Amino acid sequence: MISATRLTVRHRRHTAVDSLDLELGQGVHALLGPNGAGKSSLLRVLATAAGAVEGELKLLGRDPRRPAERLEIRRRLGYLPQTFGMFRGFTVRECVSYAAWLKDMPGRGALDAVERAVDQVGLTARMDARYRTLSGGMQRRVGIATALVNSPRLLLLDEPTTGLDPAERDRFHALLRSLGATTTVVLATHLMEDAHACCDTAIVLHASRKVFVGPPRELELAGGYTAVVAGAVH
Repeated sequence: MISATRLTVRHRRHTAVDSLDLELGQGVHALLGPNGAGKSSLLRVLATAAGAVEGELKLLGRDPRRPAERLEIRRRLGYLPQTFGMFRGFTVRECVSYAAWLKDMPGRGALDAVERAVDQVGLTARMDARYRTLSGGMQRRVGIATALVNSPRLLLLDEPTTGLDPAERDRFHALLRSLGATTTVVLATHLMEDAHACCDTAIVLHASRKVFVGPPRELELAGGYTAVVAGAVH
C-alpha cells in the first residue's frame, strides 16, 4: 500500500525527511518521534498534500507524481491533519457531508456513508449539533469521521487522540484495530499507549531519519522509545 525508496522531503533548506525507505501494507502502523522529527511532513507527502524532492513513492500501487493517478489515490485516501478546522456554523452532518462532497462521492451513497462515519466515532446523537457547540474531543471525532467517510484504503491520522478522554481513546483504538484488517492505517502519535493498544508496527523517526521499524513489543525490548532515540543520537 505504501512503498517509499530514499524518500526525501525538504522545506526550503531544512530536510524534514531524509532518504526514507519504508514498506507498509494492511494494518495499523504507529509513527513515533519527537517534535520536529518529520512525522507531519511525511504524512503530508503520503496524503499527496506535498511532494518529495528525491526518491520514489507508490501509494496504493499508484504514482502520486502523475495527475491522473494522484486523483485516484485521493479518492481512496483518508487524511486527518494535526490541525483540523471546520466551518463553525456547520452541523456534524454538514461537516462530514462536505468531506464526502470533496471526495466526489455520489448522492445516496454519500448520505449513507456520512451516517456510517458519524456512527463509527460515536456522534450519532449529536448529528445535528453545530460544530462550534462541541467539546474539543468531539470536534476531533468529527475530524476523524471526515477522514473515514469514503471508507479509505489508506488512512493517515496525525495525532488523532489529542483531546480524547480515556473512554473515547479506548473506542478509537478498537475502531482502528477493526479498520486495520482491510486498510493501511498510519497513526502519528506521541503516545506509546496508542502504539501498544492498536498498532502492528512502530516506526520511530529522529532528526528526519528512520531509526526503528518493528512491532511495538520489539521497541520495548530495545529499551523503549526514549532509549532508541537516545541511541540514534550517539
